[in-house]
Formats: sequence, structure tokens, C-alpha cells
Amino acid sequence: MTDRSWKILLAGSFVLNVFLLGGIAGGAYQWFATHDSVAKAPQPRTALRFATDGLSSERQKQFLAALKEARREGKDYAREGREGRHEVLALLAAPQFDRSALDIALQHTRDADIALRTEVESSVADFATTLTPEERVKFAEGLKQAGQWRESPPPAGGKGKKPAASSQAAQPAQPAQPASEAPASE
Repeated sequence: MTDRSWKILLAGSFVLNVFLLGGIAGGAYQWFATHDSVAKAPQPRTALRFATDGLSSERQKQFLAALKEARREGKDYAREGREGRHEVLALLAAPQFDRSALDIALQHTRDADIALRTEVESSVADFATTLTPEERVKFAEGLKQAGQWRESPPPAGGKGKKPAASSQAAQPAQPAQPASEAPASE
């Protein structure tokens, strides 16, 4: 090799190394900048236990105790629901699809989920009966932020716009036809 080809090879290697080092440095900067801000960002407090944040610490303790008791009483329902979901997944993955068994498993799972939710909602209602009217207002505001009653945030850019009325909402409801009288599609 001549001196000229060595110089070209050395210059090319230098440019490639600078490019690679710049890419690594930029990637490292992005990695640490992104992960640092994500770690410092406060997590949304949407669990039901945070619905009492506006109340006194004594009331918060009472609500947590009631919630724990409801969940303890509903432990069997939670287990049944979990087992039912596993059964549904097993039935869906089975080589022979059995629709009636799937429907039964889905109903069993749904019943367990409803029973658990009933326990929790009942404890929330029982707790609300112990509150003063002012505390109930604060509790209702907390429920708008946490738990299954939380409201979704307003859509971005949707200020002052009303949602379009559904064409079905304007029409009167028609009675449902039994399956045997439903028109057949060809």
C-alpha cells in the first residue's frame, strides 16, 4: 500500500470512529435524560384508596380499613374470578372449541367479578353514610379522581364543543324481536 492509500484509510477510520462515538454519546444522553424525567414524574393516584385524600387522616384510615375488610371478604370472589379467567383462556386455546362451555365459564367469571365489585361498592357506600355532608362532597370529588368512578380528562382541544348527537338517540327505542322472529339475512 502506498502512503496515499494509508492516509485515505486512516481518514476514513477517523470519520467512522467520530460518527460512532457521537452516536453512542447522543444515545446515552437521550437514555439518561428520558429515564431521569420518567423516574421523577409523579405517578397518577388513581387507585380507590386515594379517594379520601381530601379528608382528615382519621377518615382516611377508616376508609382504608373498610376497603381492606371488603377485599378480605371478597377474597373468594377474586380467586373465583381469576380461576374463571384461566379457564376461559384454556377453553379458547383448546383444539376443539366448545362454545357452551366458554359461555358458562364467562358467566361464572362475570358473576364472581360482580360479587367482588358489589362488596367493594357496598363498603364505599357504608363509609359514605358515616361522613358529614361537607366530607361527602370532598369524598365525591376524590372519587372523580380515583377508583372506578373517576372521570376521564376532557379531550384536548375540545373546548366549547358539544359531542354530536347520535342518530340512534334521536329515534325512539323499538322493542327487541325474539331470535325466532328476527329477519333472516341471506
